[in-house]
Amino acid sequence: MQSIKSFVDTPQEPVARLRALRSVTLCSPTADSAAEFYSQVWGLGTVESERGAAWLRGTGAEHHILEVRHAERNALGKIAFAVATPAEVDEAGRRLSALGVPMLVEPGPLEQVGGGYGLQLIDPEGRLVELSANLEAVVPQDPEGRAAVPRKLAHVVLNTVDIDAACAFYTKVLGMRISDWSEHQMAFLRCNADHHVIAFNAAEWTSINHVAYEMGSIDHFMRGIGRLKHHDMLPLWGPGRHGPGSNTFSYFADPAGLVCEYTSEVAQVDEDAWLCRVWRRTPELSDLWGTAGPPSRDVREHMAGVPDPGYRPARTAS
Repeated sequence: MQSIKSFVDTPQEPVARLRALRSVTLCSPTADSAAEFYSQVWGLGTVESERGAAWLRGTGAEHHILEVRHAERNALGKIAFAVATPAEVDEAGRRLSALGVPMLVEPGPLEQVGGGYGLQLIDPEGRLVELSANLEAVVPQDPEGRAAVPRKLAHVVLNTVDIDAACAFYTKVLGMRISDWSEHQMAFLRCNADHHVIAFNAAEWTSINHVAYEMGSIDHFMRGIGRLKHHDMLPLWGPGRHGPGSNTFSYFADPAGLVCEYTSEVAQVDEDAWLCRVWRRTPELSDLWGTAGPPSRDVREHMAGVPDPGYRPARTAS
């Protein structure tokens, strides 16, 4: 595979224009319990399920925003991004091949729930990333926005052992833009007007940090927290409002201990006017409201997760 240094040093066009964060797949030993939690408590709707796997949606137009699968340990199964057309998928495949980026699935019809046309690449830390178009359409639920349940996936935060290399790959190859830094500890990346759809956190090992789900308003956000309280679940951290991204936050843990977040009011980026900033890592900036305080040791341990080896390209004989 081509080295990260070559991605940084060689001028190149991104392989595709990512339009949106589509879905995430979470793997855990408690997939069935997780599916019940996300459908009965968290507020997602079940699209399809089978023993050891489930596909769940928000109230928006995406076929599903979360897939849960059984595995021996907690892990990130996949992150899916939307591109506009199958032709863009094909072009992305050609460019990835030219760069030496391994693909687990070559461009073509996707044999999975929701269908679509896409490809699946493996990033330098073994994460599986899907680029897809033409997924099966669904009718948006709750069109008037009354329900205090998630409408879409807001962002995924990933722990990385090399934050500069991770940012180089996702910006140079996948065309994302860095919106802000939290010192040299976190980087917030966007692919559309949302301040961030992916963030990288410098860590001792590669793992998933947390997944955030967008609520329609701050009122929906607070009502969602109230619903979890009625299920005897209190936030690990929150409610509060972050400095970078300006979004509200309240973090919980699912049955496998993976961190899930309700959020709302994420900052919108004007590409012609936005200036990337470096935020200091202080309690006042991590929570502008001052209601949540700094994250506890328990929160940090949950967000650290367990080492995730991910996918590795097969070695070919020399």
